[in-house]
Amino acid sequence: MARRPSLDTLEDQLRCPVCLELFAEPLMLQCGHSYCKCCVRAMTMDLLGQLQCPVCRSDVDGDNPPLNVSLARIVDHLHEMSDLAESAAGDQELCVEHRNPLNLYCEDDRTVICGMCGSIGTHRSHKITPISSVYSCMKEDISCLMTELQVQRRKLEEQICKMAYNKSRIINESDVLKWVIRKEFGELRRYIELEEAGFMQMAENTAAGLITSIQSQVDDMTQVLTRFQKAEGTLESLSNESHLGFITQRHILCLVWWVRFRECQQKQQKEERMYSSITFNPGFNHNDIKLTVWKRLHRRVLPAPESLKLDPLTAHPMLQLSQGDTAVECKALVKQLPNNAERFSYSYCVLATRGFSSGKHYWEVAVGSKPKWRLGLIKGTTCRKGKLPKSPKSGVWLIGFKEGRVYEAFAMPRVTLPLSTRPTRIGIFLDYDKGELTFYNADSLHELGFIYKFQMELQGKVYPLVDVCWHERGANKQPLILPQPQVEK
Repeated sequence: MARRPSLDTLEDQLRCPVCLELFAEPLMLQCGHSYCKCCVRAMTMDLLGQLQCPVCRSDVDGDNPPLNVSLARIVDHLHEMSDLAESAAGDQELCVEHRNPLNLYCEDDRTVICGMCGSIGTHRSHKITPISSVYSCMKEDISCLMTELQVQRRKLEEQICKMAYNKSRIINESDVLKWVIRKEFGELRRYIELEEAGFMQMAENTAAGLITSIQSQVDDMTQVLTRFQKAEGTLESLSNESHLGFITQRHILCLVWWVRFRECQQKQQKEERMYSSITFNPGFNHNDIKLTVWKRLHRRVLPAPESLKLDPLTAHPMLQLSQGDTAVECKALVKQLPNNAERFSYSYCVLATRGFSSGKHYWEVAVGSKPKWRLGLIKGTTCRKGKLPKSPKSGVWLIGFKEGRVYEAFAMPRVTLPLSTRPTRIGIFLDYDKGELTFYNADSLHELGFIYKFQMELQGKVYPLVDVCWHERGANKQPLILPQPQVEK
């Protein structure tokens, strides 16, 4: 009992200044004062990670202060001493067989025994360890287990935080996407409303014009009818005249009214012919409204087809341009042309006169039944004097057709394109800012059939490229043509 007051005093010295409990995982700040880990975590830190020591009011770094190992060991030892003191002060558990205190531990049977059990009892040949040592080892095991649990708990907390962040990010991205969807469909609705208003205005204007014309004819006919009624009344009054008056006035009236009657009759016949020729024609067929609006909406989504021409300064000497520099074919003879830097000297290629360095652009190439060709895009800085390097790494993005049956994209590596139908017109869409080059089957008037898409990083000007390939002694002589877009009315 003499140890109790000194133990109490030691406990008082080992209490946290914040929570006034024995230190639990004590952390030592830079000023030298220690606090429980949970108390340090609860302290308020500024944006720079600084906090104020509650004892000395010093500003110290609050990010990951070190564990006060010595203080933690003293606290653990104090707990052991308290447990032993409480055990000694209370009723000790006794061995059932020998009635001695249970102060040993049998490692083989994993049970608590007394000294007599270990010396003369059933455990005399077993591995015996003092219970205090076993207690210390178990405490260390529990401490290690707690440390591992804390590590796993922190990992789970980090994962939960990451998931919460991802959840918040997805919600924000979803909100932005929904805003974009509403904006895009709002524009489409406005386009449709404008188209509807245009068709309604055409119908109303046509109907109003016809109604005005018909009303004008009705007014003229009403005037003629009035004249006929007046003439009929005059003739009726004439029939009541005397013989002499009737004969005298009839001759004069018949001459006057006959002239007027013939004029009215001729005018009426003319107006009847005009009326019979009037039909309600608003200028469009109601069965074509959907298709017409679709075409116009499609042109709003994709840019209007570019009006491109071929650049003769870039054409290989064996190529011949025609149809106002919109068609090209490979001839059998080499023309004597200047070997300028822009001209292809090996591959049978030609570029468009226009290049693109931004924006969205769409153009088409008519390939017809040509058994071999290549189409696409080339950087303006790519060398044109040797064999054309057909790869995106060299600044060339192409698709092609060969042997009359094989379609391929000149990617890295090359990709065979499984087309079920043979297109006669290829649509090419460039979104420069997104770095996308897309090829379509443009045979149908109603839709574009996807063929292949390149993802690329663009810098500088790029040009549409047409490669007619070797003429194969007449087997591949068909031209490639840049169709000129029709102006929509």
